[in-house]
Amino acid sequence: MLRPANNPGANSLWAHTAEAAPRLASLDADIKADVAIVGGGYSGLSAAYSLQQRGIQAVVLDANPIGWGASGRNGGVVSAKFRISFPEIASSYGIETARRMHRIAHDSVATVEELVAELGIGSARFERAGNLRCAHTARAADAIAAEAAWLRQELGDRAISVLSRSEVAQETGSPVFTGGVLNRDSGTIHPLNYVRGLAAGLTARKVDIFENSPVTRIRREAQGQLLETPGGNVMARQVIVCTDAYSNLTAATRSFRRTIIPFRSAIIATDRLPVEVDRKLLVGRRSYTETRRMMKWFRKVDDRVIFGGRGAFGKEDAASAFDALQKAMVALFPDLAGIEVGFKWSGYVGMTLDQLPHVGRQDDRTSFCVGYNGAGVAMSSLLGRYAAAFAAGEKPDVALLDAARLKAVPFYPLRAPAVRLVAGWYQLLDAIGC
Repeated sequence: MLRPANNPGANSLWAHTAEAAPRLASLDADIKADVAIVGGGYSGLSAAYSLQQRGIQAVVLDANPIGWGASGRNGGVVSAKFRISFPEIASSYGIETARRMHRIAHDSVATVEELVAELGIGSARFERAGNLRCAHTARAADAIAAEAAWLRQELGDRAISVLSRSEVAQETGSPVFTGGVLNRDSGTIHPLNYVRGLAAGLTARKVDIFENSPVTRIRREAQGQLLETPGGNVMARQVIVCTDAYSNLTAATRSFRRTIIPFRSAIIATDRLPVEVDRKLLVGRRSYTETRRMMKWFRKVDDRVIFGGRGAFGKEDAASAFDALQKAMVALFPDLAGIEVGFKWSGYVGMTLDQLPHVGRQDDRTSFCVGYNGAGVAMSSLLGRYAAAFAAGEKPDVALLDAARLKAVPFYPLRAPAVRLVAGWYQLLDAIGC
């Protein structure tokens, strides 16, 4: 029998401050359902809720406790974005596609807000506080200001505004940034309380969720799809796979694993700040990101600074990764030089070749959503809804997120050294200001 793996998110600020998890059983009998959902993160639970609203019986199966994966470990940034910019999308695919993608991005934030309200997840502490993108060079400041002007002119985006160097310095408390762009249609959330709240809301609505129930095999049979777990089997007419960067946990989701490059993201949280430092740093109390290729992001929660970024390599946490993160944090915020780090944790981000998430059908009985590329809190919540629509026989307009565009990673066994090579190249470019 597969056993739950150690949880690298156990030393997170979220685990330390979360409300109690809902009491959920493991599957211990054979059952039937209309739709079986593999993965109990934001995507899977959002899909289950959407199906429940349609009157379709769904069952959720997770290999570990709810919140064990990315949904319980991320930074709690709720952003309306993709890794590729909307001007790039317009240039490559046309302005109408850019408009649809822009609408999808903003719908993703609205989806989180709706789920929190409809399921009564006050503990999620969702707030549309906005996101401030901070430029690390004058060249970067000019670039994001030009992009903001394009968004306002071409897409009518009135949530975007440009901040001067002095305005960014006043809000962040950091002297290093050269300007910034504020997107007010973004938010922050307590990610572990959010996913636990989704699960609690669904169980209250009589939706079955089984944790510590890894799906080890999915077998096609005449009457439907048979999902095997160590404790029992599920027979379902349709399956939705929502395992993203953790698709390697069992052989049942092997085909999705080969479409994802798992990129480890590390996060630290300081001890509570002295009053004078707290009043100076990140006074907008929103989320903040850099313009570097190896982007760092930061926000403040309960008088602590949370600071995260890519570049923690390997299958296990390493002290060097957290030390490098703390060094980068102090470089941006010298006032934190004497503040201890109280929490350290990490998790995987699911990256795709085209830097976009994808949702749709794998075949006539299987739908999926994967590849959030660092914007997973909002996008996974929305794509869970889309996956439910596909499983119900609908055909939502998902533009460039269409399942047919998802490609397998070539030379898949070489993905780990390739990630290190690309990350090293990006770090060099950042260091020389390109």
